[in-house]
Amino acid sequence: MLIATAAAPATWGTTYLVTTEFLPAGRPLLAGVLRALPAGLLLLAIVRVLPRGSWWWRSAVLGTLNIGAFFALLFLAAYRLPGGVAAIAGAIQPLLVAALAVPALGERLRPRMVAAGAAGVAGVALVVLTAQARLDALGITAALGGAASMALGIVLTKRWSSPTRTARGAGTPPPPLVSTAWQLVAGGLVLAPVAFAVEGAPPALDAAAVGGYAYLAVVGTALAYALWFRGLAALPAGATSFLSLLSPVVAVLAGWLVLGQALTLTQALGVATVLAAVLTAARAAILPTPQPTPAPRPTTPTSGPSPTTTRGGTNTLGATTTPSPTTTVGPTTPLSPTAPLGATTTPSPTTTVGPTTPLSPTTPLGATTVGQSASAPRPASTPRPAAVPPQPVRA
Repeated sequence: MLIATAAAPATWGTTYLVTTEFLPAGRPLLAGVLRALPAGLLLLAIVRVLPRGSWWWRSAVLGTLNIGAFFALLFLAAYRLPGGVAAIAGAIQPLLVAALAVPALGERLRPRMVAAGAAGVAGVALVVLTAQARLDALGITAALGGAASMALGIVLTKRWSSPTRTARGAGTPPPPLVSTAWQLVAGGLVLAPVAFAVEGAPPALDAAAVGGYAYLAVVGTALAYALWFRGLAALPAGATSFLSLLSPVVAVLAGWLVLGQALTLTQALGVATVLAAVLTAARAAILPTPQPTPAPRPTTPTSGPSPTTTRGGTNTLGATTTPSPTTTVGPTTPLSPTAPLGATTTPSPTTTVGPTTPLSPTTPLGATTVGQSASAPRPASTPRPAAVPPQPVRA
């Protein structure tokens, strides 16, 4: 998801090359209109879904912030400032998004992300800033306004696209592709009258210009913004905004590879700094923060009855007990029906008391020993007493 989302600002970086090589000069607002409106109508024809309820005005607000106002202020800054200064001013957008996401989205502003944002601004400055750069108050204001407009649009898009943050009565948030179509159409409609008022009627276009505008509309806008808003719906807003720093880096690399422009050591250092800032911010925002493992609570022994011991088993606390030898005390004589409770009966004399002693080799069969060991001498004769029945005890 992160790589697919990063493809959006990388594609935007190629639009600088297309704009300078194929489009008519002096028509930046026209380029914005022909980027947004045809791309939005193309996506709207694919999804075939119109806004409902509050999404009419929400789409207008998001389309103005992310497309209409952003394009207008960006092109005004490009006219009033050198490209390097405008790019540096736009590089503060990730820091603005990270700051706005704290109260609006409940995201954490980690010190690592702040440091990555500062490093990203410094990296972009190394990539695009030249010694001939000049400052203009109106141009700086337009560049900062464009960055703030896009930052607020990103945060509101994330907030309104979250099902848990949707206001009551607003309905289910639209899918990212549907929301992208609505925003592009709304942004193009907002920008069209401004372009006509400032630049006049569009000029005649040759084949190269038509091809350039088609590339900007289909690849640089419809596809790129679909990937952008899809990633914004799934990723934290802070992490997503840092990916926009890749746009000026790709623009410089494209000029070096395609047009043969020089790439200095300072610019290469700036490219490495921007990449490090993007990776740091993405890691800090996406990876979960490790939570300390709580220490185990000591168990306090409770007072109570002693554990119950079972014969040959384990007690309730797990201690193994060894059963004592079982001594058989004859069969239990049932009490007489007339015996009172608590009366004691005398066992039969035939009861074996103590362990049974094995017979010696000289013991005749049928003889019984009473509590006698195998080595003890056997009496000459043992008279067998007659059984005496138990006598009932009368009350």
